[in-house]
Amino acid sequence: MPLTLRTASITLTALTTLVFMTPLTSAHADDEDPSAPPGSVTTSQPPEVDANSPGLQLADGATLAAARVLDIKSVVEDLGGEERREDTNEDVTFALQAEVLFPKNSSKLNPEARARIAAIADEIKAQKPTDVRVFGFTDNLGSYAHGITLSKGRAEAVHEELAAGLGDMDVTFVVRGYSEDYPIADNTSEQGRRKNRRVEVTFPKGA
Repeated sequence: MPLTLRTASITLTALTTLVFMTPLTSAHADDEDPSAPPGSVTTSQPPEVDANSPGLQLADGATLAAARVLDIKSVVEDLGGEERREDTNEDVTFALQAEVLFPKNSSKLNPEARARIAAIADEIKAQKPTDVRVFGFTDNLGSYAHGITLSKGRAEAVHEELAAGLGDMDVTFVVRGYSEDYPIADNTSEQGRRKNRRVEVTFPKGA
């Protein structure tokens, strides 16, 4: 009888040990966000930083630089690259490719161009600037002098359409043509030249 009790005790102890050593694998729902990219979530503790570390202290006589606001730029371009809007802390710039505004080698507006320019006029009304810059640009094909004439004529055409859309709003326009100067893309490819043939409308942001 003592042998039987001792055997039962050993068996019970072994079973108890086995239960505690077996990992629990109960079913549960995955509570991680499936939309989060891998590696974007971490549970590790941030490193400790010693505020008294010599590497974090200014040298004798040194001072911190004056605080300044960084100029944040936002650029939005449609799928075809025909229109681009660029916002900074101070200005708004619309860049329209010449192909969506004018026939080839012409400064006469297409009928479809008026809707795009009207949308820019609406934004100008919303921002209420006192001055608007309208600059025309070409690619590097043809003579520089012809590019000056064409880019200035195209800028003037956009300016006139904007002015008509703004009505009696008090705005001072600066209109210039720059020919092939200030390219925004490589002129060695047609894709790049298409981007360079453009009219830009820039004005300050409202308060």
